[in-house]
Amino acid sequence: MKNVYFSANYFTMNDSPRHQGLRNRLVNELKQKGIQNRDILEAIAHIPRHLFLDSAFERHAYEDKAFPISAEQTISQPYTVAFQTELLDVQKGEKVLEIGTGSGYQAAVLIFLGAQVYTVERKKELFLIAQKNLQKIGMKVKYAGYGDGYKGLPLYAPFDKIIVTAAAPHIPDALIEQLKPEGKMVIPVGQNEQTMLLIEKNKDGQINQSRHGLFRFVPMLRNKD
Repeated sequence: MKNVYFSANYFTMNDSPRHQGLRNRLVNELKQKGIQNRDILEAIAHIPRHLFLDSAFERHAYEDKAFPISAEQTISQPYTVAFQTELLDVQKGEKVLEIGTGSGYQAAVLIFLGAQVYTVERKKELFLIAQKNLQKIGMKVKYAGYGDGYKGLPLYAPFDKIIVTAAAPHIPDALIEQLKPEGKMVIPVGQNEQTMLLIEKNKDGQINQSRHGLFRFVPMLRNKD
């Protein structure tokens, strides 16, 4: 896959052949778990996840597990990242809104796929960390905002796709409004355990909803710090 959105600066001095080998092993594990999209698997194989984690977790970065990051948040396990992204069906050039930037790893996957990424993070500490992490590997989002994800980004709406990476108690009306006709949104909804929902808006603006398994996410937070 040739991707013009992916900087040559991606290969850093901190990305070793060992890391690359561990990523290949992770890709094989994701295939066995049912991830089929080749471009997503290639993204997982190339993006240095260890650079999005605290150095204390580096040796475990390519295990299919979630890990703590700053501000009492987590980086999703690779399977969850791949599953949400596959469900979203991202196409090159699409305008994608991400709610919950975290450490920036999911945004990196979307950029690798050729998406124009607009991302919102409620935690100021993570907002700053994510920008640095993406900069390390030469990736840029179209817009990064610090604020309330429940409100989306009305100034930049509408969006072809929306991905929510935290547990919402309900589907925010603002995100439905900011989704283009024939757009898709993937969002985990629930309290202790979340149902992964695929929201599809048809050309007339009507909403269809389907369920795609149970997951666990940190809560989606309201308002700024």
